[in-house]
Amino acid sequence: MKIIEAIDEMQQLALSARRTGTTIALVPTMGYLHEGHVSLMKEGLKRGGLVVVSIFVNPTQFGAGDDFATYPRDLEGDVKIALAAGVDLIFAPSAAAMYPQGYQTYTEVERLTLPLCGANRPGHFRGVTTVVGKLFNIVQPHAALFGRKDYQQLAVIRRMVIDLNIPVEIIGMPIVREPDGLAMSSRNAYLSPTERVAALCLFRSLIAARALYQGGEKDPFILRERVMAVIGAEPAAAVEYVELRDGDTLEEIRKADGRTLLALAVRIGKTRLIDNCILGEDK
Repeated sequence: MKIIEAIDEMQQLALSARRTGTTIALVPTMGYLHEGHVSLMKEGLKRGGLVVVSIFVNPTQFGAGDDFATYPRDLEGDVKIALAAGVDLIFAPSAAAMYPQGYQTYTEVERLTLPLCGANRPGHFRGVTTVVGKLFNIVQPHAALFGRKDYQQLAVIRRMVIDLNIPVEIIGMPIVREPDGLAMSSRNAYLSPTERVAALCLFRSLIAARALYQGGEKDPFILRERVMAVIGAEPAAAVEYVELRDGDTLEEIRKADGRTLLALAVRIGKTRLIDNCILGEDK
């Protein structure tokens, strides 16, 4: 497995691979890899002749008060995980290389970025779409894989690719969970043992709402109240948002159906966690 830090080297390697007919699959990450990331890598191996994992903690998607400085980093551990998964190449550029002095160009998707995480993290998705666009230009992938835990991010990137005519297939992969249901996340490393147990309220709330829906309840208000009751029973939890939205457009709904997205962001202590489900799906 090769590790590349220089943008020019990565781009030239990618262009050379494409000239020989090699298919490239990209797994964009901020590192501190876990089994959720590995599931993306394994799917990429099925689809690409060359699988590239990017590891870059992107400063432009962190706002004031966010955890950029303390975001968990472990490149050595990441290399071991990617190597074990069978990945061909890691692209790990520096922030100075990605955003050199004088940098002033950004990509922004409008309406899809306004609700949910976008309402509480201004500028976050501008940073996401900008860095993903740059990675697409550098790595030149035919396909890129993203986890559905970051559901809004996946929707925003899909919109960007459509609107800007970027020839990359966007593949959304299922949420990977711990045996007890907690969605895998690099930020889980922040949780103390007590907070780790408390964090299970997110998954319990999704299960409760889905059961209520499958029992015939279609009123978004009642479904949301069920989620709030489950999370509210956990003293360590503070809700940032609980919303039911159209699973395709992220617009507000009046009646839930099988394509309704239930998305939530909750702070457990100081750690911000997100999770979601589609009401009509089993997983």
